[in-house]
Amino acid sequence: MHGNILIIDDEIKLLKLLGMILSQEDFNVKEASTARSAITMLEQYDFDIVLSDVRLPDAFGVELVKSIKTKYPSLEIILMTAFGNITDAVQAMKNGAYDYLVKGDDNEKIIPLVYKAMEKVKDNKSKIVQKSSALKGFNQIIGNAPLILQAKKLAEKVAMTDATVLLTGETGTGKEVFANAIHEGSERKKNNFVAINCSAFSKEILESELFGHKQGAFTGAVKDKKGLIEEANAGTLFLDEIGEMPIELQAKLLRVLETKEFIKMGETKVSKSDFRLIAATNRNLEDEIKEGHFREDLYFRLNVFEINLPPLRERKEDLKMLTKNFIDTFSHKLHLTAVQVSPDYYKTLEKNEWKGNIRELRNTIERSLILMNGNTLDAESLPHYSEKTGVEKDSLSIKSLEKEHIQKVLQYTKGNKAEAARLLEIGIATLYRKLEEYNLR
Repeated sequence: MHGNILIIDDEIKLLKLLGMILSQEDFNVKEASTARSAITMLEQYDFDIVLSDVRLPDAFGVELVKSIKTKYPSLEIILMTAFGNITDAVQAMKNGAYDYLVKGDDNEKIIPLVYKAMEKVKDNKSKIVQKSSALKGFNQIIGNAPLILQAKKLAEKVAMTDATVLLTGETGTGKEVFANAIHEGSERKKNNFVAINCSAFSKEILESELFGHKQGAFTGAVKDKKGLIEEANAGTLFLDEIGEMPIELQAKLLRVLETKEFIKMGETKVSKSDFRLIAATNRNLEDEIKEGHFREDLYFRLNVFEINLPPLRERKEDLKMLTKNFIDTFSHKLHLTAVQVSPDYYKTLEKNEWKGNIRELRNTIERSLILMNGNTLDAESLPHYSEKTGVEKDSLSIKSLEKEHIQKVLQYTKGNKAEAARLLEIGIATLYRKLEEYNLR
């Protein structure tokens, strides 16, 4: 499939003729006879090109170009008219039209023009993805739901200060994105932003990663190592999942926060580091204090300015915007073009509770692009959430679906089992066990 085209014309015979011609060229075509019905379709489907008559029953095509391009900047519009009018043509191009055709004036021009417009669409999408991936600061935060806008407003206010920030919220709500945005919005943005997940290391390794060590400080310390606290000097240190930090290290961290001084493992000399701290947790630290797992004095030192990030289920109005962003990102990565999204795809996404929040959504979109048949994302591309994969299917069909899913992911990763396990969100040992169970190599 070369791309998705919407034709708008109230002359039904011409509408059907153009639809047939473009369908034979392997384009996915939809038709509308009014501007109102076209706008509804634009909201439901992702089009690449719009072919529109200038004179519509409920709109002037030249002005319609402007409103469509404003809302869908990567899309290209070709206007058609039965009467050549230079003034209209000039205004159409100013409003963002790709080209302007006179009906009946060599219809053979339409197909080559559509292919040229498709190349322009690909270039537009590539630029949008590159711009998106290069976004920094608060431009990274996608969404217009009241709760996320409130969190963003608080973050923007605290960014210009040097206050310690505590980000709270469920796993996958975007705490590191917020931490990075706060750093980029601060006067420290020209210096390092250093991040570490406190739950990913044992006590000894986490201490070494944070404070650094001297050669010979412990078995395996073959050379001096700078810690992240030192690396973050004049910049920002982000401690993710700080509620998982061993209580013995919490005392050392508290001292650093109060004095800006620390001692490397295996050394007696005091070092200094002037850094800003942003911490994050998905735990209730007050409960952790009651259970003796977290120091109360450290909590008060961290909780200077708390920002709570809402779960995705409380901001579902942002689901479509986030999904489109991930589709653009992964389509570019997977070298996919003209991806069509059916309304039932979004409806199925909305039914899920998203316990893993934005991280889960991101992984789901990546997997569904790998699994989709043809170039259309629909409910069948979401095996975990499709109603057709529910209890009415027997265990054999579920196993068959799982086997097919694993095969497709392995094909996508070119046999890289570690990457396949990541996409499948299972452990590498579990993947090997399933490969043996399904006799896959």
